[in-house]
Amino acid sequence: MTDQQWQTLLSVLDGRRLEKLPVGLIVDCPSLPGWAGISILDYLTDDRCWLQANLQAVQRFPEVIFLPGFWAEYGMCTEPSAFGCRCVWPENDFPFARKMLHDYADIDKLTKPDCRTEGICPFALKRLAHCRDEIEQAGHRIRFAASRGPMNIATYLLGHTETLIGVKTNPREIHRLMEVVTEFVVDWLRLQAESFPSIDGMLVLDDLIGFLGEKDFQQFAVPYFRQIADSLDVRVKALHNDCHGMITARHLQRMGFNLFNFSFEHGLTEIRRAAGESVTLLGNIPPRDVLARGTPEDVRRSVAEALDPLEDTRRIILSVGGGTPPEVPAANIEALCAAARQ
Repeated sequence: MTDQQWQTLLSVLDGRRLEKLPVGLIVDCPSLPGWAGISILDYLTDDRCWLQANLQAVQRFPEVIFLPGFWAEYGMCTEPSAFGCRCVWPENDFPFARKMLHDYADIDKLTKPDCRTEGICPFALKRLAHCRDEIEQAGHRIRFAASRGPMNIATYLLGHTETLIGVKTNPREIHRLMEVVTEFVVDWLRLQAESFPSIDGMLVLDDLIGFLGEKDFQQFAVPYFRQIADSLDVRVKALHNDCHGMITARHLQRMGFNLFNFSFEHGLTEIRRAAGESVTLLGNIPPRDVLARGTPEDVRRSVAEALDPLEDTRRIILSVGGGTPPEVPAANIEALCAAARQ
């Protein structure tokens, strides 16, 4: 992220009215390799491929604020690998982690790993360190500490179904699981911030909290996310949840986050009413059916449909309702930027 883009982001969070609507996209390992013409596995295992793919994206689309920007992640394997999950690495598909807890009783044996030395976390950190000079020579800086959220990580350790059922059947064990994972996430975010002084933001990604009802959300999400938000004194605290997002939106301020990326199935006005005026919204056109599979005209139409009901476009960053999918045509991103300029 360039200095100018960072200042634009801060201006939006401050509620200033800008000449044009900014465009932001969350991109990760399924998105960038396709644009660069390489496999996902090459992107994940080769520092040069990773760096060139990121540079190609920011140079090809200079109007787009890529979030978190130069993200040195290994898909859903980054954080679970530190706990001992066996990771699977297809040549050209999203990597994933196999669960390592096979019973609720196993949770009591779980200990917090050291993100400095365990799993893939040190590799992610070293990748940024190795490429930092070239990133900065290109006019960008490492601005965000990023991590998957505690419920997301927990479900990879125990299993998605088992974790969500356990909220009802084994709440003590699930709270213990959330406590250990949350402490790890705090350590991981702090390590990134300590390693790169240019970091002044955090991005936490957790779709699984969208499966919780109101009462469970207050018990199993709010306190743990508040602990994470309070762990760093940074100006941007971004949360991604592109599952069901209305409950999340209502509790964002209690959770301590000021930037929210959510499902395209929720309208901007609907989320604005739930989240309040102080939260910046990142959205909200369909990622797959419009940005990836639609035409430039579909993109322009979708942007108009998303923005027309709004009376005020302050604290809005134009984006998709979720992460950027693979195989998005360049013409569609250009159409998104053109719609923002209008």
